[in-house]
Amino acid sequence: MAALLLFACAAACATTGDAALPGVREAQDMAGRGQLRGQARRPVQKQQEQEQQEQQAPAPPKLKQTPEQRLAAAQRWGLDQAPLVAPPPPGDKPRLTTPEWADQGPDLIPAPAHVPTDQKIAFLTIDDGAAKDREFLDMVRDLQIPLSAFLTDESAAEDYGYFRDLHALGVSIQNHTLHHPQMNHISEDEQYTEICGQQDILEREIGVRPTLFRPPFGDFDADTLAVAEECGARAAPLWNEEAFADRMDFRHDDQRFHPGDIILTHFNGPKAWGGTMCDMLRTVLRKVTEQGYALARLEDYA
Repeated sequence: MAALLLFACAAACATTGDAALPGVREAQDMAGRGQLRGQARRPVQKQQEQEQQEQQAPAPPKLKQTPEQRLAAAQRWGLDQAPLVAPPPPGDKPRLTTPEWADQGPDLIPAPAHVPTDQKIAFLTIDDGAAKDREFLDMVRDLQIPLSAFLTDESAAEDYGYFRDLHALGVSIQNHTLHHPQMNHISEDEQYTEICGQQDILEREIGVRPTLFRPPFGDFDADTLAVAEECGARAAPLWNEEAFADRMDFRHDDQRFHPGDIILTHFNGPKAWGGTMCDMLRTVLRKVTEQGYALARLEDYA
């Protein structure tokens, strides 16, 4: 089941127009996009890691809506029910773990597919950055949807302003590499360039240094997690569900959400999906709501 889901993700990512990974020579010429290991670079120490984590601004306060207002907003966006509201996050974040099928050994940052909790919450995460749908921004704003974006520079670079607008709505912006390579197929130095280079770009473009890193296609090795930690990440989230414009794929055999599940989707549109980002969000909201789940923001738990 896991293999099928990861294959589906790879196919979805391929539709966003991922460019081939540049060679080492090109990587050395990428000014401002990270450096090969062994050259001068940003040292990562515990104090710096704490400072980086504190840079992640909390979600802005949302206008309190009555149940009637929430239902009216949902109906304007084609939903019969208002999305459920997640409970406040815990004061102390839970200890994340890597599932057995993804384990790469001890003393590495976790690569969780879910967050340990007994609450009926799930986490919507969106990868790459190809489609920049302004109507989707309006839907996220009107329905006050918590989510996280994992950006690839090659997809997002043409309009980082769109993602600054998304960030202003309380959406956290996280790292998905420069060029979307298969991380366990490239050298450790190239992995450093891909991860730290995107850290630098997102810090410059969005104003925060990411604390989470998602490996493209869900493929990684021990070097990937070690490099991600060195670049400032504290976790490398995977997923248990993938959302499309017209359906959801589940890793669980019961085809249902489990508490704390992480949902993957992409910034895609009609060319890849036959539907829009808003169609995707409607699909997710209908499915989580009918199963009694609310969406929460991953960074409040991870």
